[in-house]
Amino acid sequence: MAIENRERIVTRFIEDEMKDSFINYSMSVIMSRALPDVRDGLKPVHRRILYAMHEQGLLPNRPFKKSATVVGDVLGKYHPHGDTAVYDALVRMVQDFSLRYPLINGQGNFGSIDGDPAAAYRYTEARLHNISVDMLSDIEKETVEFQPNFDDRLSEPTVLPARVPNLLVNGSSGIAVGMATNIPPHNLGEVVDACVAMIDNPEITIEELMQFIPGPDFPTGGFIFGREGIREAYHTGRGRLRVRARAYTETKNNGREAIIITEIPFMVNKTKLLEDMAGLVRDKKVEGVSEIRDESDRDGMRIVVDLKRDASSEVILNQFYAHTQLQTTFGTISLAIVDNVPRVLNLGELIRHFIDHRHNVVTRRTRFELRKAEERAHILEGLKIAIDNLDEVINIIRSSRTTEIARTSLMSRFGLSEIQAQAILDLRLARLTGLEREKLDQEYEELIKTIARLKSILESRDLRMQLIKEELLEVRAKYADPRRTEILEDVGEFNIEDLIAVEEMVITISHLGYIKRLPVSTYRRQARGGRGKSGQTTRETDFLEHLFIASTHDYILFFTARGQLHWLKVYEIPQAGRTAQGKAIVNLIQIDKEDRVAAMLPVRTFDDQHFVTIATRKGTIKKTSLSAFSNPRRVGIRAITIPEDDEVIEAKITDGSHDVILATRHGQSIRFPEEKVRAMGRVAYGVRGIRLSSGDYVIGMVTTNREATLLVVSEKGLGKRSAVSDYRVTNRGGKGIITLRCTPKTGELVSIKDVVDEDEIILITQQGLIIRIPLSSVKVIGRNTSGVKLINLNEGDRLVDVARIVPGEDSDQEDEFVDEGNGAEEGAELEET
Repeated sequence: MAIENRERIVTRFIEDEMKDSFINYSMSVIMSRALPDVRDGLKPVHRRILYAMHEQGLLPNRPFKKSATVVGDVLGKYHPHGDTAVYDALVRMVQDFSLRYPLINGQGNFGSIDGDPAAAYRYTEARLHNISVDMLSDIEKETVEFQPNFDDRLSEPTVLPARVPNLLVNGSSGIAVGMATNIPPHNLGEVVDACVAMIDNPEITIEELMQFIPGPDFPTGGFIFGREGIREAYHTGRGRLRVRARAYTETKNNGREAIIITEIPFMVNKTKLLEDMAGLVRDKKVEGVSEIRDESDRDGMRIVVDLKRDASSEVILNQFYAHTQLQTTFGTISLAIVDNVPRVLNLGELIRHFIDHRHNVVTRRTRFELRKAEERAHILEGLKIAIDNLDEVINIIRSSRTTEIARTSLMSRFGLSEIQAQAILDLRLARLTGLEREKLDQEYEELIKTIARLKSILESRDLRMQLIKEELLEVRAKYADPRRTEILEDVGEFNIEDLIAVEEMVITISHLGYIKRLPVSTYRRQARGGRGKSGQTTRETDFLEHLFIASTHDYILFFTARGQLHWLKVYEIPQAGRTAQGKAIVNLIQIDKEDRVAAMLPVRTFDDQHFVTIATRKGTIKKTSLSAFSNPRRVGIRAITIPEDDEVIEAKITDGSHDVILATRHGQSIRFPEEKVRAMGRVAYGVRGIRLSSGDYVIGMVTTNREATLLVVSEKGLGKRSAVSDYRVTNRGGKGIITLRCTPKTGELVSIKDVVDEDEIILITQQGLIIRIPLSSVKVIGRNTSGVKLINLNEGDRLVDVARIVPGEDSDQEDEFVDEGNGAEEGAELEET
């Protein structure tokens, strides 16, 4: 006999099933897990924890109980999820670095700001904080709706009465499906003041509310930089806040500085922060730090960053802000559940919804209290009747065979209700004394007054709002404390560069790629022909190859031989002593191992009215708008496309009206107008600037539009100045004319500069000797000559570079030329100021 198949198969497209299932899951996550209710600012798990602890009697004046008891109670009664989820939520409500006003008082290890996890729930204990008592106040007075729990055995509140504006005070964060919330904490006193202001003036604007709430107040303190992000968040519900650690500089007994950090941004792990800071120092991305220590203890946080002697605390702190979580961005999204719908709310709406909730709670509480008062007054009226007719009441009761008969007899005789009759039957004999009768009369009179007061509250919205305001002010008096987070003006108004003095610096790069900066005033002027002073202690295989003058606030554009461009602020270049080697440039910019820096260019601003003109070793020249170089990447950008057998040798800033002069190693030069070179894109090859003879190459480029002289210097220390007019203007691409007659005495050409009488120059040799001389001591002579001796060189040494110092670059007005002995003939040591 066949068995009847009772299966019912329904055909359904899988995309429909996936869609419905995902929507159900999404709504569950949104409504029952990830987002807070706008009224009490709590997610379901937090609400259930607080309610379960309230039911257990874990009040502030009661003993602690094991957290395991709370977790088990919450799981068994209200929250059918994992114990980890419940305990993690409980732990967060204990941590004073997570909540501005913790809701649970914990005893034991509940984690730390270092990221240490809390101990297991069998080891820790908990009870409610006083502020949580106010969150649950009047919950037994039918002030909120209740709903069945997951198995319909019990009921739980859908929201707490919440005398405290918890959503704004403690904030909230959570990720749902397709949406997220991230509400920062605020100062309770400020929020209450804003609520009171809205009660007094329901039409108050957000700008006016911001007079009371200037911005968030994080439990970990710190600074908020800028008010625009706060204003945007309060007006639209979304905004970005820049939060910085609280740090200051102190000078130690040894004269060195130390950065002291006492507060860090909200939700930053201190241990991870210290690791990141140490990593930057270890990788030499931050220079000048000798040690980082964590001296935090039970009295507070204290991170000490010891600096080296010549380090700038402002620069180092700025680098830590840029590369670590000493500075973070808090993205505000004020998303909360409003009438079972997730909504993004501005500041006014957040406060208004809380006030509406409190109004509803006060109304329901008043109705409850009125009903209880009327019920009690009704009973007292019956008791008064019984006492006034005491003998007859006693006779009725004595003559009745059962309680039911006595109740019915009393009701019919005196016109009492069943409740009143039962109360008379339940009356103790002790209440029949004269004193007790007076108490009944007094209680009844008080109840009549209470009923009148409660009815007046229900009849007047103004009285209800006044009651809400009084309760808020009580909360403020109990829990308000000073603001912890300081709000400073916009970041644009506070620039770290403002803390760095404007000062001219000598920037040097050695052949092996070591860079340093030091003040121009380090070198005192000397008479022409002096010996100079050692400017850097170089290795045997290294020598100084580039020298440049720039202000601390300038950008330095680094053009590599292979045509890449990198840039740094001058103050980001480590400052070192006169004889120090400096730092490897590869630690400051990401330059390829096979590449090297070929030219440096100081730039204050990037615009379209100026150009970068680049010359290469093979005589190519190229002009590109300066604005094209304003946004380089960390790995650099392409400044010019270079063939394999060529390289960049010079770069200059021009404005379209300059003449370009190229000089070669063999003493040739060419002059042509800049307009002969059209502007090109960054990746262009360029055009021919000079035609080179066999074995020759370009050693320098001058761009000039002033009445000046050209200084050319040879590797044997000879130099001369010639009028620019001695160099006739031709078309680009020619072979040029002689600018220095190169002989064994002069050596080959190493540098060409345009100078005036007021200028000074710094000469630097392969062995690291430096001399600074005024150009007024170098006569202007003809173009086709060998020049005069500028520096006496040691045996085997040669000149490698020259830098020009324009008037006003050196603020040291007390410098004088030093001429000990014969001066130009014998030379004089360069004195350090």
